[in-house]
Amino acid sequence: MPLGSDPLPPRGTTDLAAEVRTILDGFGLPRERFATGSRSVRSPIDGTVIGTVPDLTAAEVAAAIGTAHAAFLRWRGVPAPRRGELVRLLGEELRANKAALGRLVSIEAGKILSEGQGEVQEMIDICDFAVGLSRQLYGLTMASERPDHRLMEQWHPAGVVGVISAFNFPVAVWSWNAAIALVCGNAVVWKPSEKTPLTALATQALFARAAARFGDAPDGLSTVLTGPREAGAALVDDPRVPVVSATGSTAMGRVVGQRVAARFGRAILELGGNNASIIAPTADLDLALRAVAFGAIGTAGQRCTSLRRLLVQDRVYDAFLPRLRRVYASVAIGNPLADGTLVGPLIDGPAFAAMERALDAARAAGGTVHGGGRQELAGCAGGYYVRPALVEMPAQTGPVAEETFAPILYVMRYGTLEEALALQNGVPQGLSSSIFTNDLREADRFTSAAGSDCGIANVNMGPSGAEIGGAFGGEKETGGGRESGSDAWKGYMRRQTSAINYGRSMPLAQGVRFDIADGEVGAAG
Repeated sequence: MPLGSDPLPPRGTTDLAAEVRTILDGFGLPRERFATGSRSVRSPIDGTVIGTVPDLTAAEVAAAIGTAHAAFLRWRGVPAPRRGELVRLLGEELRANKAALGRLVSIEAGKILSEGQGEVQEMIDICDFAVGLSRQLYGLTMASERPDHRLMEQWHPAGVVGVISAFNFPVAVWSWNAAIALVCGNAVVWKPSEKTPLTALATQALFARAAARFGDAPDGLSTVLTGPREAGAALVDDPRVPVVSATGSTAMGRVVGQRVAARFGRAILELGGNNASIIAPTADLDLALRAVAFGAIGTAGQRCTSLRRLLVQDRVYDAFLPRLRRVYASVAIGNPLADGTLVGPLIDGPAFAAMERALDAARAAGGTVHGGGRQELAGCAGGYYVRPALVEMPAQTGPVAEETFAPILYVMRYGTLEEALALQNGVPQGLSSSIFTNDLREADRFTSAAGSDCGIANVNMGPSGAEIGGAFGGEKETGGGRESGSDAWKGYMRRQTSAINYGRSMPLAQGVRFDIADGEVGAAG
């Protein structure tokens, strides 16, 4: 299909499997990649099977990594601005097919339409960023203490980069890693979530189009591995993959981090988040209400940056909470493909069961639960739709310190900013955070070294909705990795320091002397 085509099915289509086939056929993806495998893929919208993918064996994974390594050996020699041209073409393909790929995200991951489109826009944005970066992979030149010497630092491609992504951002997280890794001179092997492999295969088909237009990209430069966890484990354990970027739970990251470290590889971990917002007494409550609603309810609470804890100052608690409860009671829950829907389904039954367990634990800890529970939806009997839950907690106890991937917001009172910061930082995770205040001192304290201990600290906005220009990631059990913008590109490269002697003497550093007798090697005796 030529550039500019967007294979959307006719409006009003209700057969999700047929709609998926139309989109993937339009992308040129062979049917054997998504219609003849042993692993079923279900849409969270209604639980129907929308495709089947093959489970790759360990031998097939090893072969794919071998092909990627060979591609890297060629790609690293291509000038970085030329590598940026491939990513520019990928961005063009994504722009031309944004509507179809975004709709596929909504079908496979359950996101509302605007969020599915927004995810693809994020991919386009990181491609734009990476193209510019391809001319800015700067090193350093340092002053040498030795005469007639130059000291410099360079960055070289690391090798094959493994990307393990989660279901909640099935394509954007790959692009954060892949667009940067490619311009840095690496090959990419992608293991998507078992729950969302079709969007990965669709993205790979668009990459293949871009590579064909590029003309001389090596085979295997970008590869998708479908299958169970064992396929991801084979990727994690392979010494030909020096960098592994893994997004998922803290439990998953603990395993991945240790296995990569055992072979002295480098892990970029983006793991659990238990994000809090502080509502200070000077906060603009209208602004805070909108931000809290999106942060806690958007994506059905299934973002790693979703708002999970709300700390409200005593003086504004009784004014703010009733308004928030009214929002929770009235928010539109429904089929994510329908206009007007704000909350789509949870990804599957186990996610709903985890939400129920967390709410039971909150009640046992003295919490008052508003909302929650499964909501039946006509035509979507196999989907797990829930009412978002607002839980007033007497303290930060029970399930509050745990991340539950569902729309649960725990609300607590606080008195002083010091108390709020202690609560904010008093959980094992450290991804994102925010404060709503019009007090400059409070805002600066929150973003200071003595404030939030998270990788992201926002003021007068919620914890979610990060832009690609900044490095994304968190601290503590969030893993410490950084992806996307700023100087996160350095994680996909190896650093090399070089000292160059352009003189005719051999001075040593630190004043060391090592004088040897001067003689002619090989002279006649």
